[in-house]
Amino acid sequence: MSERVVMTAEAQQALQAELEHLETVARKEIADRIKTAREWGDLKENSEYHDAKNDQAHLETKILRIREQLLNAEVREVATSTDSVGFGNKVDVEDVKSGKQQSYTLVSPPEAAPAEGKLSMDSPVGKALLGARVGDTVKLETPRGARELKIVAIG
Repeated sequence: MSERVVMTAEAQQALQAELEHLETVARKEIADRIKTAREWGDLKENSEYHDAKNDQAHLETKILRIREQLLNAEVREVATSTDSVGFGNKVDVEDVKSGKQQSYTLVSPPEAAPAEGKLSMDSPVGKALLGARVGDTVKLETPRGARELKIVAIG
């Protein structure tokens, strides 16, 4: 049995939309590529055919992975008012050393998008922030060295 995948309702909807797109539009596009490549003759030396079949295998693998994530999804509500940092919360932090402020939202690993400020609860920063309260300073080790983050706000 696979592990539960914690996600927000928003992430579940996004996965369902992606799955629908892959199963309809993307499958049809690859089927059309395979059909066109077959018409070009000898399949042994037909690189377009082999590329399309390879892309089809990757697509089917991706579809299976998304289906498994949805099957094992544990949709959690995000607490809108909370005293401590938890799943789905937006947290504003200040780097004690540099004074730089950043905002993060703690999400499940499949939803993580660091460039968008969405950090996995399983990341070093995510683990350090979980359970912290406004005014707390958390210490953590990162690949770039030790950091101290002060919790400014939880929203």
